[in-house]
Amino acid sequence: MRIESYTQIQNLYQTQKTKQTAKPVAAARATDKVQISSFGQDLATARAALGNTPDIREEVTAPIKAQIQNGTYNVSAESFAEKLLAKYQGL
Repeated sequence: MRIESYTQIQNLYQTQKTKQTAKPVAAARATDKVQISSFGQDLATARAALGNTPDIREEVTAPIKAQIQNGTYNVSAESFAEKLLAKYQGL
């Protein structure tokens, strides 16, 4: 086994290495800019408004809850059946 041939080959590869060039300073200081369209801004405003509203409207549900707790809430069987059939036909 000849060690000299390995070192010669290694020397050949070392001469072919590329040198790194220095990066310009101006390119390193460049920054990205983002612009949001007016539609995007409106969408963000609407999303924020929806986030601040409650999921349940207490002024609607409170009287029904009170009637259920008192035992005075009655559901018309005919009304329930009509709504059930309408929903079934809509599918």
